[in-house]
Amino acid sequence: MIHLSQAAIEEVNRLRAKNPKPDGILRLGVKAGGCADFYYTLQFDEAETLESSDRHWDCSGIKVVVSANDAGYLDGLTLDYSEDLMGGGFRFHNPNAVQNCGCGNSFAIAQH
Repeated sequence: MIHLSQAAIEEVNRLRAKNPKPDGILRLGVKAGGCADFYYTLQFDEAETLESSDRHWDCSGIKVVVSANDAGYLDGLTLDYSEDLMGGGFRFHNPNAVQNCGCGNSFAIAQH
C-alpha cells in the first residue's frame, strides 16, 4: 500500500492543476542508480499508458499507480511534501530502505 500525507496530496493537486492533462495519474517508480542503489521517480501518466499488472491506489482522490516490478520496493511507502529553509520537495519514507542518501531521493534495500 502507498500512502500520501496531506501536504503531498495538496502539492500533487497543485501540480496536476498546472498539468495540461489535470486528470493525470501519479506514477511512483524506482530506477537503478543514484547515490545509493536506487532512486525514486514521480511522473503523471494517462490511463492509456497503464499496464494490466500495475498496482493501483486511491489516496484522497489521487490515483496512484506503481508497476508490478517496483511494488516490492515501494510497499508501505509514505510520500510527504515539505518546504524548509533549504528548499521544498517530496520526501519518501520507505520502510523497505536500509539506507537513505542525504539527497533524500536515493536508497538501498537489504539483499535477498
